[in-house]
Parts: sequence; structure tokens; C-alpha cells
Amino acid sequence: MLPVLIFPQFDPVMVHVGPLAIRWYAMAYITALLVGWRLVRHLVTLTPRAGTPEQVDDFLTWATLGVVLGGRLGYILFYQPQVYLAHPLAALQVWHGGMSFHGGALGVVAALALFARRNGLSFLAFSDRVTIVVPMGLGLGRVANFINGELWGRAAPADLPWAMIFPQAGPEPRHPSELYEALLEGAVLFTVMWLVARSERIRERPGFLAGLFLFGYALARSFCEFFREPDAFIGFLPFGTTMGQLLCIPMAIAGAGLMAQAMLKPPCPVLMPAEAVEGEHP
Repeated sequence: MLPVLIFPQFDPVMVHVGPLAIRWYAMAYITALLVGWRLVRHLVTLTPRAGTPEQVDDFLTWATLGVVLGGRLGYILFYQPQVYLAHPLAALQVWHGGMSFHGGALGVVAALALFARRNGLSFLAFSDRVTIVVPMGLGLGRVANFINGELWGRAAPADLPWAMIFPQAGPEPRHPSELYEALLEGAVLFTVMWLVARSERIRERPGFLAGLFLFGYALARSFCEFFREPDAFIGFLPFGTTMGQLLCIPMAIAGAGLMAQAMLKPPCPVLMPAEAVEGEHP
């Protein structure tokens, strides 16, 4: 018998404060939003400027609503529409889990479009700076999935050094696919986005960074899906694909299109009116 790792039974609740229970998953969202907010405040001021720190402060609320509402609606529509049609009030029970990244992404896109239009900003340029930090939130979210012992991987060879038995998934060793996703969708994609964003020539091409994020995430998620166990209520789709891979196809196409469009257009050395920058609050 080869030694196999046993999943440590983490408590999904990080801390109890009186009757209030703060879960790891909620803390991942909160940390990602707060740290991302501070980073984007800096990123929008890089030349060419795409916004002001005060506008980023205002956008934090919009982003939170986009993530939560979009993620929940996406899960309902993409994964279990029949269940929620039969039990519509269950859609409000977010504490039971059920969030979709693809839905959350659409929610944030809608929030970005509305916010940029309301504040007279370049939608693509502002989106570029915001998407740089999104992988950080994805990585934290996947770590929280691992702590919760959910979204485990497919069966793995017993001689795989990091193969792990998840008690709720049966006795066979599995890939800890949550950690694969935390690495690729989170750490690796964030590093790539951060390094590419350091180039002013790239920042002068609105839409390129947003496209790079969409395309990069689609590739990372599609690859990780080969190791992740499909949702039991969906299973495999035709040709052995999964719902996650299917939803990544339009993301990859949109990302490639944005990058191509950004490179074909002339660079934009100025993204904000001078008076907007001069009127910024200290």
C-alpha cells in the first residue's frame, strides 16, 4: 500500500463572534475585495490614468454587488435552473453555497459598464486596471474551496505524491484540484497580469489587459477541469467536456478579440480629460 494523503477536516467556520459565524469562504471574498481595492487605487493612477482613487472607492460597492448578484444568478441559470424554479426562495439562501465565477464575471462587467458610463470613464481602460487583481480573488476563493472540502478532483493514481482522499467523495485518492486552480487561476495568472501591466505601451491600448485576463482564465480553468470532478447533477457533457469548459469558450473568444482589437488600434496616451485629473481630491 502506497501512502496517500487524507484530507484534513478543516472547520469551514473560521471564527465565531458571539452568534455570528465568519466562514473561510466569506473571508476569501472580503480579503480579495479589500486588497484588490487598495491595489486598483494605485493602478488607475499609472500613466495613462484610467481613473482616480476616489472613483475606485466608489466602485468597490458596485463590484461587490456585481460579484455577489452575478455569481448567484449565474449559478442558478448555468447549473441548477430546475431546482430554483421549483424552489425560488432557495435562491436567497446564499449561506448554503452556490456561486458561479462566470456569472460573477458577467456581474462585474455589467457593473463596470454602468459605472464607467456614469462617471465618464473609458470602460475598457478602467476594466484593464480592475482585471489585473481579479486572479488574486480567484486564488483565495479556491483555497477556501479546499478548506471547505468541496469541488474535489477526479480519481488520481495512488502513486501520485499529493493524491488525497476526501472522505465525502469516497475511499479512492483524488487530485486536490482546488489547489491546482488556486495556483493557475490565481497565483500564475495574477503574476502574468501584473508583469504585463507594468508596460506603459500595453496600458496605452485599452482592452488588452482585460482580454488577457479573459483568455488566460479560460485556458487555466479549461486545463484544471481535466482534473476536477464534474458536478454530480450535471456530469460530463458531449465529447467528455464539462460545464466549466463550455462556459470558458466564449470567454476565450472574447479575450482574444479584445487583445486583437487593442493591438490593431492606435495607442491612447491620454485616457482621462485633464480637468478630471486636476479636479481629483487630495
